[in-house]
Amino acid sequence: MATATRVRPFTCCSPTPLHSRMASGITMPSGLVVPARHDDRPVSARADLVVLGRVATGVPGAPQSEGIAISGGMITGVGSAADLESLIGPGTEVVSNPDGVIAPGFIEPHMHIFTSMLVENWPDLSPFVNETFDDVVATLKDVAAKTPDGQWVTGKSFDPSLYDGEPDLTRAILDQISPDKPVFVLNASMHFAYINSRAIQIAGIAEDAPNPPSGTFGRVDGKLDGVLGEAGAISLMLPHVAKPSPSEIAATIIEILGKAAAAGITSVREAGTGAVAGVGEVAMLHQLNGVRRLPVRVSTAQWALLGTEAWAQAGVTPFSGDDMVRADAWKIVTDGSNQGRSGYFEQPYLNEDTGGHANFTPEELLAMINAGLDAGWQLMVHTNGDAAVEFGLEGYEAGLAGRAATDLRHRMEHVSFAHPDDFTRMAAIGVSPSFLMNHLYYWGKVFRDNILGPERAARLDMVASALQAGLRPSLHSDYNVTEMRPLLSAQTAVLRRMRHSDEQLNPAECVSPAEALKAITVDAAWQIHADDRGTLEVGKRADYTILSDNPWTADPLTWADITTLETRVGGEVTYSA
Repeated sequence: MATATRVRPFTCCSPTPLHSRMASGITMPSGLVVPARHDDRPVSARADLVVLGRVATGVPGAPQSEGIAISGGMITGVGSAADLESLIGPGTEVVSNPDGVIAPGFIEPHMHIFTSMLVENWPDLSPFVNETFDDVVATLKDVAAKTPDGQWVTGKSFDPSLYDGEPDLTRAILDQISPDKPVFVLNASMHFAYINSRAIQIAGIAEDAPNPPSGTFGRVDGKLDGVLGEAGAISLMLPHVAKPSPSEIAATIIEILGKAAAAGITSVREAGTGAVAGVGEVAMLHQLNGVRRLPVRVSTAQWALLGTEAWAQAGVTPFSGDDMVRADAWKIVTDGSNQGRSGYFEQPYLNEDTGGHANFTPEELLAMINAGLDAGWQLMVHTNGDAAVEFGLEGYEAGLAGRAATDLRHRMEHVSFAHPDDFTRMAAIGVSPSFLMNHLYYWGKVFRDNILGPERAARLDMVASALQAGLRPSLHSDYNVTEMRPLLSAQTAVLRRMRHSDEQLNPAECVSPAEALKAITVDAAWQIHADDRGTLEVGKRADYTILSDNPWTADPLTWADITTLETRVGGEVTYSA
């Protein structure tokens, strides 16, 4: 139980499941049972492929090797060139990479394919492209001027927290930018959106409309201000915003997964499957992979608000699928965005009188947890604020009580501002954390100075505390919240330095280079039930990347500058520089 000194604010919401209202209207296959398509290439004594060069196996304490041998998509040999010579036959392809380092493919354990697909090619309104808020307004004005009449003016990655005064793109501002064309801008966190009066009119949202389940309408003097919070409100707009065609959807998904491969990633966990277009998202991934093998392997986390029956009717059950696309987890989101001041905290944000709120009542959270557990899913519970971590832990403890122990490897996502004792509780119930280290890199300074204060900010992304509790944490990007750069995430875990600064945020939580690399390889693979990946060893899948330097021996200060030369999945090239 929590200590007596910790205070939880009142939970203000009583949402109900959204069911089919979550679907955006995008054309996707649904109700389709997809047969498993496993990699059935035979493994033979002779190698199909031998790759010679410097090999960083990722195995703790293992010396550097000189090459790997691959047969049927599996690793059949690791060792010196002489050791591998006996595996080379007349049909063996031999590749030498004298300038690169052969390393395990990185594992991205939490990103978003379908939400990112919607906005991938929208105009970029991020602070990294627009230095000031005035630049954001100017960019959006230019977009509006070029948008044909009757079409939506869109933008992505707007983030008020990184501008002075945390300004919102309110309805009043958007009406000046585009009085006649509807506007929809998505926040970088994906927990907020911004719309103008024309968009409100198209969606049919009344000025006095109550907050929708699991969502909020921003208001000024009782009038809608155009700021939408959380999925329950944002989803009201998705059926109206211009949607890509099936061919555009397919091309954009391949583009996103190609970005992962270009970052040296060989497996991803899609962390909100079904939230955009319903259960048909899984079938879409299978169909794309059937046409042409995907650039990376995909594990899916099913959106819990759609309910177990909808997923079962679509043939999506725990661990169904194949070696390239597999359904693994059950995703629940308990709170919002810390930088957006909607994460759920025990104490108020700086200069505010509230600390956010939970998206569900305790009873509703427990019902969703039990539904996932009863169906046999691995659970992924999003928790950002410290009260959300407590809320999620209590839900887990209640749901797991009295159940037989399993190896489902349940997770808590982000766990951004936990307390040290929370990790002890996680260890006691078999739940592991996955950290968005880029929270610290990009937002550490504003958390410390503007949003939470130094004491709470010091508890951001406590990877060392998780390790000390005996847990196996992973690191993730939450793409497209942040870019997929596993070595930057690992570097931040080691150095805890904030962007454009040599300042460290609570250096007591720095981890060793080996621990950080484990969190983006073998432990991330373990978290997504991919024990056949994460290291280069005989019997594991031939999922590897060739890097410009060896992160296991290089100074962590250089990690973010290491580039990907090639990526292979099952021994097949999916990216080449």
